[in-house]
Amino acid sequence: MLIFPAIDLLEGQAVRLLKGDYTQKTVYSDDPVQIAKDFKVQGAECIHIVDLEGARDGTTPNLSIVCAIKEESGLFCEIGGGIRSMDVIRRYMDAGIDRVILGTAAVADKELLQKAVAAYGERIAVGVDIKDGKVAVKGWIEDSGLDAFDFCREMVAIGIKTLICTDISKDGAMQGTNRELYRELSKEFSVQITASGGVSTIDDVKALREMDLYGAIIGKAYYIKAIDLAEAIEVAR
Repeated sequence: MLIFPAIDLLEGQAVRLLKGDYTQKTVYSDDPVQIAKDFKVQGAECIHIVDLEGARDGTTPNLSIVCAIKEESGLFCEIGGGIRSMDVIRRYMDAGIDRVILGTAAVADKELLQKAVAAYGERIAVGVDIKDGKVAVKGWIEDSGLDAFDFCREMVAIGIKTLICTDISKDGAMQGTNRELYRELSKEFSVQITASGGVSTIDDVKALREMDLYGAIIGKAYYIKAIDLAEAIEVAR
């Protein structure tokens, strides 16, 4: 299993939100590129980046920072947040970003999703943000009304090979991850599944690895030093 340490970008800073609430923000660094370099020193092979302004507004205000993270760290980089057009997808791909994650667009614009998969194949992933069993969109602000498992089945049928599934209720709360959700997802789907939200301890990492998941995202737990990144990477292997 791969560990994806996370960098959430807002106004050029590395931050964390509590359960996706933009009013509950903690700033961890004014230098996201240095954070990426630190990840590499600790043995990380890949980074999960979220443009929080993009997720909320559908824009790409942090594009230059994302490109600098990729260029200066040399790590595998995936990016999500507000990616709702082929133009934006192309800009990230042309800049060397390894994987682009569609969230709201995967729900609202199936034509875009299909075009993206046709053009970039496995470099397109879908972020499935789950709240009370339903898919949330627009930076977790709106409930799409779609059942999460039905939506995942539709994504697999379209040709998506990587699903990044977040339990919003666990995100940033430091109360452990939703192991039952990921156990069910891993049984149901044979594609690459990344667990996101609430990975708080090394025990969480061990439990997810035993489910044979593709990846796990570590965010707040790294920044508050609840998880040692080098140890988590070793355990995940």
